[in-house]
Amino acid sequence: MSDRHKSADLQDFSIVMGGPLYQFFLRTRLARPPLDLLKRRVVVITAFAWLPLLVLATVEGQALAGVAIPFLRDVDAQVRLLVAIPLLVLAERIVHDQLRPAVNLFVDEGLVRPEDRARFDGFVASTLRWRNSAVVEILLLVFAFTVGHEIWVEKLAVQGATWFMKPAESGTGLSRAGLWYAWVSLPIFQFILLRWWYRLVLWVRFIWLVSRLDLDLKPSHPDVAGGLGFLGVSTAAFAPLLVAQSALVSAMVAGRLLNHGAQLAAFKVELIGMLGFALFQVLGPLLVFGPALARAKRRGLREFGTLGSRYVREFERKWFRGGAAADEALVGSGDIQSLADLGGSYDIVRNMRTFPFGKETVIQLVATTALPVLPLLLTVMPLEELVKKLIGAIL
Repeated sequence: MSDRHKSADLQDFSIVMGGPLYQFFLRTRLARPPLDLLKRRVVVITAFAWLPLLVLATVEGQALAGVAIPFLRDVDAQVRLLVAIPLLVLAERIVHDQLRPAVNLFVDEGLVRPEDRARFDGFVASTLRWRNSAVVEILLLVFAFTVGHEIWVEKLAVQGATWFMKPAESGTGLSRAGLWYAWVSLPIFQFILLRWWYRLVLWVRFIWLVSRLDLDLKPSHPDVAGGLGFLGVSTAAFAPLLVAQSALVSAMVAGRLLNHGAQLAAFKVELIGMLGFALFQVLGPLLVFGPALARAKRRGLREFGTLGSRYVREFERKWFRGGAAADEALVGSGDIQSLADLGGSYDIVRNMRTFPFGKETVIQLVATTALPVLPLLLTVMPLEELVKKLIGAIL
């Protein structure tokens, strides 16, 4: 592979801008390179999944009434189609815009050593090949229409009369709206979500491969992460994906509260598990840099300790033991400022994190992911009390 080709691959790096679905968007003018026409994609995909359901449910008299759970009162379905799908589509553009520059920083900041550049470019190229795999996307689509459909019918579908499912003597039967929901709307949603999880797997694989390189980490880097702090910052790009998944869980809980009289306390495990899973998706992959950062910190403490000892000895010899020239003024001397700068650098090394993210990143992700949960809290406490608690937690 030529250097020019390698550079082109690095500049084109994206875990989302590729594959048969992306090519379909380009051919149908739902996208323009790289990922323009975002509003058009959101409107068309959402309308195709949701609008026929509204029409069919209205024709059948089940949009607002007529069954125990009418279409427009099905919180789970509304959030899945009107919130989750748009957020998953939006996330593609944000992740593309923020992860591509982050990957380039591995090279631009000199973290990848010249002797490892060929391997790094190979990691980029293989990630793009897997991203573009038609076989994988076909398998995901087949999974959505088979396993995904069966899981929904047997485990997730609400039992009893609803806008999409009617009890029958031989079991359950789908209404006309239910047929569109089961064979069009749900597969669209499941395929988009599965495709996203596959993209996350590609990102995890790429990060793991890069972590195996002998990266030139800088213990004194001001980001206190050896120069990898940009990876922690880049996790914000996944916020729409995390909010979409959080909204799905919150909608499931809301449906149980509104339609089945359940109590919010019964879903503590699900909500806490959702937050933990969200954090693991975006921060978990970065933990692989822990051993390298820990080694860099130990090296930095050792090297700066040696340098500091040498500087202090020379400083004392000069200013405490008569080593300075008789006409050299202490006031205005750069030696004291240099000593202070050295101390500041040592503090950076001493405070260096062993992971490329800090508590601020964790708090930001938790707060963002928990947003869809806030309306649920109104079922157990007044709005005024909830606001006071949130303000107290922030301040």
